[in-house]
Amino acid sequence: MKRISVLALVLVPAWGCGEKQGERKQENTIAVIDREALVKRHNVKVNEVDTLASLSVGNGSFAFTVDVTGLQSFPAAYQNGIALGTQSEWGWNSLENSRGYRFVESLKTYEQYGRKITYASQWSEAGRHRDAADWFRKNPHRLQLGNLGFEIAKQDGSMVTPDDIKDIRQELDLWTGQIKSVFRVDDEVVEVWTVADPGTDLVSFRVKSGLIGQGRLKIRLRFPYPTAGWADTGTNRGSAGRHKTALSSVTGQGATVVHQLDSLSYAVKMNWEEKAQVSEKEPHYFIVAPGEEENSFSMSCLFTTDRSDTGKLPSFPQVASASADGWESFWKSGGAVDFSGSTDPRAGEIERRVVLSQYLTRLQCAGAVPPQETGLTQNSWFGKPHLEMHWWHGVHYPLWGRPELLAKSMDWYKKVSRKARKIAERQGFEGVRWQKMTDIYGNESPSSIGAVLIWQQPHYITFAELLYRSGNGESVLEEYGNLVFATADFMASFAHYDEEKQRYMLGPVLIPAQERFRAEETFNPTYELAYWRWALETAQQWKERLGEERVAKWDDVLDKLSPLPVQDGLYLAAESAPDSYTNPEYITDHPSVFGTFGMLPETDGLDKEIMKNTFGYIWEHWSWEDTWGWDFPMTAMTAARLGLREKAVDALLMDIQTNTYLPNGHNYQDERLRLYLPGNGGVLTAVAMMCAGWDGSRGKNPGFPENGNWKIKWEGLQKMP
Repeated sequence: MKRISVLALVLVPAWGCGEKQGERKQENTIAVIDREALVKRHNVKVNEVDTLASLSVGNGSFAFTVDVTGLQSFPAAYQNGIALGTQSEWGWNSLENSRGYRFVESLKTYEQYGRKITYASQWSEAGRHRDAADWFRKNPHRLQLGNLGFEIAKQDGSMVTPDDIKDIRQELDLWTGQIKSVFRVDDEVVEVWTVADPGTDLVSFRVKSGLIGQGRLKIRLRFPYPTAGWADTGTNRGSAGRHKTALSSVTGQGATVVHQLDSLSYAVKMNWEEKAQVSEKEPHYFIVAPGEEENSFSMSCLFTTDRSDTGKLPSFPQVASASADGWESFWKSGGAVDFSGSTDPRAGEIERRVVLSQYLTRLQCAGAVPPQETGLTQNSWFGKPHLEMHWWHGVHYPLWGRPELLAKSMDWYKKVSRKARKIAERQGFEGVRWQKMTDIYGNESPSSIGAVLIWQQPHYITFAELLYRSGNGESVLEEYGNLVFATADFMASFAHYDEEKQRYMLGPVLIPAQERFRAEETFNPTYELAYWRWALETAQQWKERLGEERVAKWDDVLDKLSPLPVQDGLYLAAESAPDSYTNPEYITDHPSVFGTFGMLPETDGLDKEIMKNTFGYIWEHWSWEDTWGWDFPMTAMTAARLGLREKAVDALLMDIQTNTYLPNGHNYQDERLRLYLPGNGGVLTAVAMMCAGWDGSRGKNPGFPENGNWKIKWEGLQKMP
């Protein structure tokens, strides 16, 4: 894997003063920004084999990631970079449960509120409990559906390696969603165009080269077997006997391959325009060889659970046209921010991150299911979504005037709400307890931390409120009201009334967003207390909007909820942690106390002077090297609300490895987690807020400095609560 600098910034020279900032607009009535020019100036260009510079095409539910050849020709070389993945929302597999594990065997009992309550946990003790928890943690797992690449022979007959690819000129056209790749093998030039269909799990490409007529360029389709490991980069060529593939049909213009795994069977359907022959080279390995009279070849490839004959697939020109129309429609909708009038040299890098993050989140995180943290490129945590991260994946959509992209995944919560209700019932609570680490079916995954996190719980109310604020108020209330109230029911029942202290407590048992505290000892984390208050009050507002009575239980919790814990003029991470800032273990990971007044607006009992003092202390003393990608935009949001505009920009561009944004826009964390989409979503959320403001903010661009160096035009953004 190519080494990277700590920050990998792509700073542009100070840009000359442009137009004066346009009037702020909440609707796209008059365009003040040349959107095509804005987007295209950040087209991604690759001129060398860089395993961290892989590019993707996709549509939110399906993604296809390529190397410098425009296809997935070198998956092994890229497996420790941005892997060459082919993933879809439906692609899940479970290994055979040969030992008959039952989910109940993963449950661990905690003493909570004087009752015995079970949580789906990982077990440290060897034995069947741990084995069962491990099995359900790994299963089901998301699949790499197939590897579609070139097989190119050199003049001596040997196969090319990455070292043999010369004169590379690759460009991702963000406006059309098309990747053009040009390279040379020996003395022959190869040109490749790659696109994805906006509505189906279909990738299409066209290749032009004299190598085709020489019989030296062929297309290879290989099927890996899932590793069922924490990560799966689609390169496992072992275990050939554990799955089956077969050519189920072959015609003069196409073929279908069926892949049978442990619990899933699906088809890969291929169509081509020119003459070609298809053959099975070895198990799970197929070759499409264009006719040697050809110098160009185009093919469409559909990944689908429908194994029936669906007829001819869309051709490359049709897919390319649909891709261009879809991406142009996306870029012309919703919000846009243009920093080109700014003279601050950091403005260009912020704009680059904003544009590329819109592209990446649209193709990786805009499906019908909450995404995993590495989207549809490669697995992390076995490919499973983490619902506490859905805030970072989804909140930016309504703020950028694209609420429909968040609404798509809200239907999933309805589908899995029965399972969320059963979790609450099992634990003796009311309402629905939303899963943390889950899968497409809404199953709980055992986790020593995830099972006892609670900050994912109010997210549903956040999403519903943002959709309400985006318009269609009455219909939104009717659509989401029942689950807003079921979410609040759990929150009110989870808050425990302490007779001695005469107030409601959160925990123990819980782990806050800053995952550095023991579940059995932790209570009243600051951010979660504020989030509980905001969400319960918002749920009451929903009751009033619908003409219903406020819920007495919710009001009782609101009236008697513990205050935000303070010591020495600083907000603590939790009331149970008076050593929040003296214990080195507690000044690392997420500084989630910032979520109290950053992700959240001002709530009852918040003291902004104490928060400003807390911000200053954390800014100076936190172990920033041990944070995550979304911590920096969260910090910027808190700084903005506190009026610390310079600090807000400093936070967005803090020179820390986990705040690195690669040339392709991905947020690099470390060698284990080379892409991290919550960081991208965080950038979009923070910049929308810093431009459009929040309820009660004043002036234009209230999160950016007023020093004359920032001239920002924007349109189509919505205020943050």
